Amino acid sequence: MDAATTIGSAHPHGTLRSHWLEAKYEFLRLLRTPMFAIPTLLFPVLFYLLFGVVLPGSRGGAAMAQYLMTTYGVFGAIGVSLFGFGASVAIERENGYLVLKRVLPMPRGAYLLAKMAMAMLFSASISVFLALLGTVAAGVSLAPSQWALLLVVNVAGALPFCALGLYLGSLVSGSGAPAVINLVYMPMAFLSGLWMPLHVLPPVFAQIAPVWPAWHLGQLALKVVGRDAGSAVGLHVLVLAAITVVFFVLARRRLSR
Repeated sequence: MDAATTIGSAHPHGTLRSHWLEAKYEFLRLLRTPMFAIPTLLFPVLFYLLFGVVLPGSRGGAAMAQYLMTTYGVFGAIGVSLFGFGASVAIERENGYLVLKRVLPMPRGAYLLAKMAMAMLFSASISVFLALLGTVAAGVSLAPSQWALLLVVNVAGALPFCALGLYLGSLVSGSGAPAVINLVYMPMAFLSGLWMPLHVLPPVFAQIAPVWPAWHLGQLALKVVGRDAGSAVGLHVLVLAAITVVFFVLARRRLSR
């Protein structure tokens, strides 16, 4: 039994406090890192302001504003999860920080749980910013239950992409991680209909969209506002749950070597 397990079993309140402090300082660390906080928090909002508020008149008006508010929330949740895990884990693994974490007397899993909590909190922030912008600037109107459910989808939907980001971070170097993540993130978002509805693209894009995990999360969010493609909720949840488990297991194997 290691020191962290001994401490956790002897002092359960200390274990909870350790988890809380790890999550708190992980969030503050990333919030104070401009290269992470500015793109992840502002890019979805700025993209929506441009494509969902300023330019939607010629592309669908209120319907487009509602669609893009929903999908840019998913876009933001995916981005913060991939970069929060992928880039930071790659850098910390390369610098020996993960080895240090293993020998510290801290609860098992606190490191990963802190990063998950960070991703979910950033996802919630992006969702709220987009909701405010959509309501005030684009006239988007949803029932209270829809707003709440959309927030839940964006926050919980961060988890599969945390697992994917963790796996990517276990594969690449710290310097190469942002480029690799962008190569996965941007094409997947576009091909999943997060930047524009797939029906405006050639039919082949809609046919292959179910391949991408981002499409499944996007469809869950769009179902909340009644603009999804009609697939069953259970299918999307099952695919996202499978992605979470598979990539977490793969990443754990890589990081335990």
